[in-house]
Amino acid sequence: MAGFHLPRENFIIKQSPGKGLGVFATRAMEPGTVIMEDAPTILIRPPRMHEGIGYPLDAIQILIGEAFDALSEGDQADVLSLSAHVLPGEADETEYHRLKTVFRSNAYSTGNEIGLFTKIARINHSCRPNSGYYWTERLRKRVVYATRPIAEGEEISVTYIPLLYSKSDRERRLDQYGFKCACEACAGQSGNAAWASDHRRHEIRKGFFELEPQLTLEVAKTVMARKKAQRLAEESLRLAELVEEEGLVDYYAQAYRVAAIFHANIEMWEPATTWAHKSYQIRNMADAQSEEAIEMRILTSRFIEQWNEELRNKSKGRL
Repeated sequence: MAGFHLPRENFIIKQSPGKGLGVFATRAMEPGTVIMEDAPTILIRPPRMHEGIGYPLDAIQILIGEAFDALSEGDQADVLSLSAHVLPGEADETEYHRLKTVFRSNAYSTGNEIGLFTKIARINHSCRPNSGYYWTERLRKRVVYATRPIAEGEEISVTYIPLLYSKSDRERRLDQYGFKCACEACAGQSGNAAWASDHRRHEIRKGFFELEPQLTLEVAKTVMARKKAQRLAEESLRLAELVEEEGLVDYYAQAYRVAAIFHANIEMWEPATTWAHKSYQIRNMADAQSEEAIEMRILTSRFIEQWNEELRNKSKGRL
């Protein structure tokens, strides 16, 4: 049909120097832009995990094999073409064993299930990624979206591991994938800069660990309670500052939520509203229908009401 054009994909899969295949932006994208939506090629519901032991591997392998056998030849070829890090003692490269290592190297948890996403599996890791992802039960897809401005031609990156650890700890965690990270946060820093990055990540992890258990929506009433709440609000600002300084966009919304609630505890409604709205914007950017986005929308509205009431009371006091 004349004038009809298929929508342009936001990404292309091609060779990434030193990394095998990677995913690259085909156009400039702003934060919140959906880069891809990927339905699982294989999706299994694993047996119950045993604490300290993990999933029963024999049962997992049977489930993976059954799901694989049900795929078309094309989908089977896509699955087996994915990278798979073979651990010591796993040199047997039969199709059965390769399928197991492919799944272990590329699968993601999706609620109560584990899924293998063949397009997302092509996205390489970074310890300071430019994209995030989430599972949407509504669409039954995993969605990848930009978390900061991405230039045309820039490689898309996500994280494979928790990021609030030192460079050496991250390297050990990445050993299971069989590569050494060469991102800007790892290869691009040395000496004092590397130490400072490790220190910030340690302080961020410590901050979340200490502050989040103390979150409450109750306004501090007593003198002692207000002193403590004031200290916690100050610590929450430092947490948000560290997260931004380290450029860990995956943790922005979480840090902003902490700052919002602790400022609400001391009835500082203007900053409480500002931080809540910033957290909401990020949660909404990821998934407007997520519980996290809905929570921050409600909190933002509640804090705005309190802020307006405060302004009205101040206005009455000047009359």
